[in-house]
Parts: sequence; C-alpha cells; structure tokens
Amino acid sequence: MFSWVKQEHGGHNKEGEMYQTVTEGLQTLYTKKLLPLEETYLFHDFHSPALEPADFQSKPMVLLVGQYSTGKTTFIRYLLEQDFPGMRIGPEPTTDGFIAVMYGENEGVVPGNALVVDPKKPFRKLNAFGNAFLNRFICSQMPNQVLQSISIIDTPGILSGEKQRISRGYDFAEVLRWFGERVDRIILLFDAHKLDISDEFSEAIRALKGQDDKIRVVLNKADQVDTQQLMRVYGALMWSLGKVINTPEVVRVYLGSFWAKPLQNTENRRLFEAESQDLFRDIQSLPRNAALRKLNDLIKRARLAKVHAYIISYLKKEMPTLFGREKKKEELIMRLPEIYTLLQREHHISAGDFPNVGKMQDMLQHYDFHKFPSLKMKLIESVDKMLATKIAVLMAMIREEESKQPAAIVTGGAFEGSQDGPFGQGYGEGISAGADAEDWIVSRDKHRYDEIFYTLMPINGKITGVNAKKEMMNSRLPNTVLGKIWKLADCDQDGMLDDEEFALAQHLIKVKLEGYELPGELPDHLVPPSHRKNPAANTMYNHTED
Repeated sequence: MFSWVKQEHGGHNKEGEMYQTVTEGLQTLYTKKLLPLEETYLFHDFHSPALEPADFQSKPMVLLVGQYSTGKTTFIRYLLEQDFPGMRIGPEPTTDGFIAVMYGENEGVVPGNALVVDPKKPFRKLNAFGNAFLNRFICSQMPNQVLQSISIIDTPGILSGEKQRISRGYDFAEVLRWFGERVDRIILLFDAHKLDISDEFSEAIRALKGQDDKIRVVLNKADQVDTQQLMRVYGALMWSLGKVINTPEVVRVYLGSFWAKPLQNTENRRLFEAESQDLFRDIQSLPRNAALRKLNDLIKRARLAKVHAYIISYLKKEMPTLFGREKKKEELIMRLPEIYTLLQREHHISAGDFPNVGKMQDMLQHYDFHKFPSLKMKLIESVDKMLATKIAVLMAMIREEESKQPAAIVTGGAFEGSQDGPFGQGYGEGISAGADAEDWIVSRDKHRYDEIFYTLMPINGKITGVNAKKEMMNSRLPNTVLGKIWKLADCDQDGMLDDEEFALAQHLIKVKLEGYELPGELPDHLVPPSHRKNPAANTMYNHTED
C-alpha cells in the first residue's frame, strides 16, 4: 500500500490520500484533480465524455476494424475456438452492428439499451449516440477462458460509398473514436484480395488519430496468394496505409491466415506461424500492460484538458463586455489557428497537444463565448501537480505490483496450443533440432566435418584457434557471431577444438546461416558426448574414426 500526504495553505489544510491499487489511484486522481477542470471548461461537450469507475476497472479491450468480409468475426472465433452468441459469418456484409464479446458465467446476449444502464460495464456514455446506434449494439457474454483476460469489440463491415455512411443512422466515425480512446489495442484487418481503402474506411482510420500506439494491422487470408503476389500485396498495402495514416513510423503489419482451416499455399507456412506468434504475444501482453495504458491515456487526457481550458478562457477574455459580441465571436473563430500559436508560445505547449482546429471551429459556432469561464489557475496547478508528482508515485506502484504478482497473460483458446509441445513455434528447428533424438544430431553430418578437420593439421587431436578461424571465416558471418560460436563450441575452454567441438562449431554456423538465433548457453542435447558430465551419455553416440 502506498500513501502520500499533501499539505496546502501552509499546513493548515491536511489531506491524506491512500491508494490500495493502481486502478484505485487512477480513479481517485481523475475524480479529484482532472474532472473539476473538465467540468469547468465544458471538456465533455467538445472532446470526450467523463470517465466512470467501470472505465478504470474494466478488462483490456481489443477493437477490430475492417471492411466487410476481411475476417473480423472469424478472427474472434479463431481466438476463442468456439462460436459466440450473435455471431454471423459469410462473404456478404454480415455483422451489421457492434458486438462486445465479454466474459459471463451464462451464455447470452444483452441488448444495447440495457447495456448502457449497467454501471459494471464501461459503455454507459454510449447512450449519447441514440437509439439508432443502441439498436445495433449488443454484448455477447459467454464463459470462455480467453475472455477472462480481455474483451473483444467486433464492428460492422465497412462498405464503400457515401450512401452507406449516411444510412447507418448514427455517426460511425465518432463511435469508433469513442472506442479508440478506451481500448488497449486496435486491429485493422485487410483482405489480401481487397486492399482498396474506401472513403468510409479512410474516415474511420482518421477517427483513430491520436491512438497510433494502439494500432496494429493484420493482412488476413495471405495464404490465398503465392509468394510473389504476397510481396506485391504487402507493398500495395503499405502504400495505401501511408496515404491514410500520416505518421513517420511504419505501421506493424502481421501476415497470416487467421482461421482454423488448411492453408491454400503452404510455401510461406513458417512466415505465417512466426507472424501469428508475434501477434499472439502482443495480445497476450495486454493484461500485463493494462494499468500502464490507462495511466498513459489519463496523462494524454490531462494534457488535452489543460489546452482546452487555455483556449476557452482566452476566448472569454477577448469578448467585449456589451456590444459587438457576435462580430467578435466570428473574428475569434477565424483567428483560431493564430490563437493556437499564441497560446503555444505563452504557455510552452507542444503543437501536438492542441485539438483539430477545423473541428474546434465548427463546434465553437454553437456556443456563447461570453458565458465561458475565465482562467482559474488553481485548477490548472492542481492538474500540473498531479502530472509532476502523483503520476510518478503510480508508476512506482505499477512496478511494485508487477514484481509481487505473476505476469498476467491471456490464456485459453488459440493461445493455449501455440506455446508448448511439438507444434510450438521453433520446436525441432534451429538450435532445438535433435532435442528429442537419441543420437547426437551433429553426428549425422560429422563425417563431412571430419574431412575438413583433418585438413587443418590437428596436433594431438586438436586444431588451434588460428586454423579454426581460417575455416570458420569462410561462412562470411560477422566476427561477433563467430566469436559467440567459438565460445559455445569450446566446451573445455582450452582455446583449441577437438573433432567433436569443431563439428559442433560447424553445426552452429549452419544453424545461424539458416536464419535461426544462437542460444546464450549450449543446450544439453548439443554438448559433445565426450564432454558430457555423465559418462553413460557416451553410449548414445559411438564415435569411430577411419
């Protein structure tokens, strides 16, 4: 348990704050420090609704976004390894609403209107989008091990054309923005045969601006094209994304086929398996990083709330007392980019912290600037103090909680069969090859290595480092890699290699040239028989010399 004591007014007002957990600390800081600033300057009307206890206490959420028939619903079924209530899969646009797939003891569906009045669910503020949205929003509950750690949000398939956007009856992009601010991971799904990004999809991706660190891209159904076509598809996808996601960093793209059916093209099987394991590890880490993500989102929200307060109070200050208010209001809205620059210099604020100027100008048209509140430095200072001192304490609490508790990861479903056993990634490959074999795997090619060994003029059955280096350099591997191979192969550390150690070095070079990583320590199954501590091990390998 962590605590700190805050003294104000020369110690006359003493307020003790004690937090049992990071979640409780975040909730308390928001309620006491940030919420008063947001309410004073109408932050919830301009940007994002107020946060509720369920927003801090909810499980990590994954948001799936993509055009129709890219495999969003199938991807969820693949992770859960079972159907979920309300699921519909087909080549046509099937998912016509938002589905929150969450854990529940009893399987069933909760409609949207009932969902937004449940204080235990983090969806109460979605009530603002009206019945048109709530009629297309359900919560699918089921007892599934994966859902004990994360919740998954399935979204409608995005279609092309302005008519589709209007006919939804609610602001699709705004709903995505609401979810984007609250989820832990956003996965954009693309089909290898459907790379075009429609107008509505572009608008949806732009609605997620500011959440770039949460976005991952999945190129699904990649097994339906061959290697040459896959290279072209990947390049086209990166080009299309570069036009929509305006960031200097390259977005992480995962290739694969995320459904439980045979691969149509198996030539890239190893690539797909490695990519799926990378994606699984990313999703599995969400529970472990959930508190840190919520802390990061609270800091981003606090910075935006501060900037918003400066903008609103400046507009209030510039308004005349009696006459010419409407004219002055129009002038200030037109000058908003200039006001941004002025506030940026005056308060030393980064340009990236300011809200979108065009959207802000549109919203300001509907408000009376004269009724805006003046700048209250006490509220600003309270948020500044929270960012400067309280956040640091919560960071320490996060590290403390991580050290005391076992690492929280997503288990069950597709995550269960991807770790251990013969079908785990890398099993029986590279450095792990031969782990289950009765013989020493290096012995299978040792006759070839022996021919090289005896050309290097061994003395008393060993070759010097100088002679070994000449041969090992033929691999063209960097000296740093060859140095590591030498340390692994020189089992008795005498600075020379016998025939078994030399064969081991050649085997490790082969492993590295095939693209596998070298171990930090030599695995037991690769130790040469004559160097094993257990003499009985020698019976597994009969060494003969011609």
